[in-house]
Amino acid sequence: MDKNTWIGFLLIAGIIVGFSMLSRPSKEEIAERQRINDSIAAVQIMEAQAQQIQEALDNPTATPTAEPKVTPNDLAALYGPFAPAAEGQATIIELENEVLRLYVSTYGGRIVRAELKEYKTYGDSINPLCLFGEEESQLGFTLTTNNQRVITTDRLYFEPLRTADSVLTMRLHTSTEDSYIDFVYTLRADYEVDFTIAPHNAASVLARNVNALDLHWYQIIPQQERGRKFEERYAQLQYMLVGGEMEKLSETKHDYQSENSRIRWIGYKDQFFSTVLVANEAFSTTKMESMPQPAASGYIKAYDTKTSVPFNVQQDSPVPFRFFFVPNNYNILKAYDNDLDADQKLNLKELVPLGWKIVSWINKILVIPMFDIFMSWGLHIGLVILLMTLVIKIIILPFVFASYKSSAKMRVLKPQIDEINAKYPPEKMQERQKETMALYSRAGVSPMSGCLPMLFQFPVLMAMFWFFPTAIELRGQSFLWAEDLSTYDAILTWSNPIPLFGTHLSLFCLLMTAVNIIYTYITMQQQATDPNMKFMKYMMYAMPLMFLFIFNDYAAGLSYYYFLSLLLTIIQTMIFRWSIDDKKLLAEMEANAKKRAANPQKSGFMARLEKMQQEQQRMAREQAKAQSKKIR
Repeated sequence: MDKNTWIGFLLIAGIIVGFSMLSRPSKEEIAERQRINDSIAAVQIMEAQAQQIQEALDNPTATPTAEPKVTPNDLAALYGPFAPAAEGQATIIELENEVLRLYVSTYGGRIVRAELKEYKTYGDSINPLCLFGEEESQLGFTLTTNNQRVITTDRLYFEPLRTADSVLTMRLHTSTEDSYIDFVYTLRADYEVDFTIAPHNAASVLARNVNALDLHWYQIIPQQERGRKFEERYAQLQYMLVGGEMEKLSETKHDYQSENSRIRWIGYKDQFFSTVLVANEAFSTTKMESMPQPAASGYIKAYDTKTSVPFNVQQDSPVPFRFFFVPNNYNILKAYDNDLDADQKLNLKELVPLGWKIVSWINKILVIPMFDIFMSWGLHIGLVILLMTLVIKIIILPFVFASYKSSAKMRVLKPQIDEINAKYPPEKMQERQKETMALYSRAGVSPMSGCLPMLFQFPVLMAMFWFFPTAIELRGQSFLWAEDLSTYDAILTWSNPIPLFGTHLSLFCLLMTAVNIIYTYITMQQQATDPNMKFMKYMMYAMPLMFLFIFNDYAAGLSYYYFLSLLLTIIQTMIFRWSIDDKKLLAEMEANAKKRAANPQKSGFMARLEKMQQEQQRMAREQAKAQSKKIR
C-alpha cells in the first residue's frame, strides 16, 4: 500500500475512535443506568422471593408443634434491616374533613381509598363518590438497603401513629432501634393532602450511594358516569413540566411516554374528577403509560407511572409530596394558585379542557364568570342556562343583525340576479359572474358581508360546546325530563346499537334538531339561491339531521342550550323581518347606487374581486388563443 492509502486508513481510524469517545456516556450516566438496571433486576428477584414468603405467611401450619415455613433468618436474608416490617396485620385508618374521606392502610402505608363526600356515585343518592378502591390503586417506593437488598414499601407493614385528627404518621420500623422511615399524611381543609417521607437515621440502614428515590404509581379509573363515550374522551393522563407547559397522553389509544424533563405534577384524570400527585422537588426520568379498558370491565383507563425524586440519605432530608383528590372544577383548581409567585403556581386548572386558545379565553373571561354569577343567585340550573343564552344572544346581536341585513340585500337583488342568469347561460359563467359582481358593486353589497359576522359568532358557539360537557356543576342536576344534564337524556332505549347512533334517543337533541330544521327553512326562504345550486339547498337540510347523530350522546345541558339558542334566533329573525322593509331597502340601495355612479369608488374588496375576475378572463383568452394555434 502507498502512503496515501495509509493516511486514509489512519484518518478513518481516528474518526471512529473520536466518535466513540464523544458518544461514550459520562461516569454519572453509566452509574445512573447501572443503578436503574440493578434496581430492576433486584426488584424482579425480590418479587419472586417475596411472593413465596407471602404465600407462606398467608398459609401458616395447622399444628402449633410444626416447624414454621418462614424463619427470621429467611426474612432477614430477604428484607435486610427491614425484616421486622415484613410481617404484620393490615388495618385501615381514616382521615376525614368536610369534603374528603381517606382510608390509609398499615400494609404499604398508603392511601387505599379516597371518597369525595360532596359528590355521589352515579345512580346512588346515598354513597359518596369513590375515586378508587384498595384493588384499584398502588403506590410504592423502592429502597436499597446497606446490604444491597432492594425492597418496595408497598410490601411492608407500618405502625400507625395518630398525632392529631388531621395528621397521621405511618412508621416503617427497622432492625436498628433508632432508625425508621415515616410516611406523614396531613389533611388540609379542602381536597389537598400533604404527604412527606421523613427518614430518621436512614444512613444506618440504606445504601449511602443512592441519591434518588424511585416510585411506582398505578391506578385504574372506574366508570363514574352514564355516558361512557364522553368519559373516555375526557379521561387522560396529564402532567405539567417545570416551567408551566402542559402535556398529556392519548385519550383514545394505548399510549406510552418517556419524559426526561423535570415534571411538577402528574394527574390521573377522568371526566369530572382527578387524582394528582405533586413532587415539591419535581419528578425526573419518568415513564408513563395510559391503557384504555374494555367496556365490559367497568373501567375507563389504567394509568401507570415509574419515576424518581431527589433523596439525600446522608442528611435524612424529607421528601415532600402533595396529593389532590379533586373535582375538575375550574374555580376550585384555580384557587390553589392564589397568592403564589409565578414560578410556584401549579396551574391545576389546566385539568379542565376549555377548548382552543381563543375559545378557552372566551370561557375564562365570559362564560365561566357569567355562569358563576347566575349560580350564586340560587337559581335552578335550567333557568341559569336560559339566562346565559339570553346574555350571549344580546352580545352577538349586532353581528346577527349585520348578517341578516346582508342576506336581505341579497334577497331584494334576486330579480336582477335572475335576469343576469337568464341573459348569460352556464357556459358563459365568466360573463355572468362579471355582471353579478358589477351589480353588487353598484348596490354596495359584498358577498362576504354575511359571512364575516358569522366568524365572530363561531368562537362563542365553540366556547359553549367545550364548556357544557366539562362543567361538573351540571353533574347530577335534573331539569324537566333530564335526570342529569351532564349526560344524555334518553327517552327511548333499545338493546341492539344502531350504527352512528347508539342505543338511545335523547329528547333535547331531538328538539334541537327539529328547531334547527325550522330555522334552516326560514333562512333558505329569505336567501337568493342560484337555481343551479339545488344540491346545496338539500345539503342545508341534511346538516340538522347530521347533528341529531352527532349530539345524541352529548350532555343534555349542551343540547338544551343549542335548542334555546336556535329558538331565540328564530324569534330574532322574525323581528328582523318585521323591522326591515324590502321595498325601502331596495330604494335605499338604488339611491346609494346613484351616488356611487356620480362618484365611483369601489371598496377595497370589490376592487380586488374585479381585478381577479379580469385576470381570470385574460388567462382564459390566452389559453383559448394557444389552443387555437395548436389546432392550426
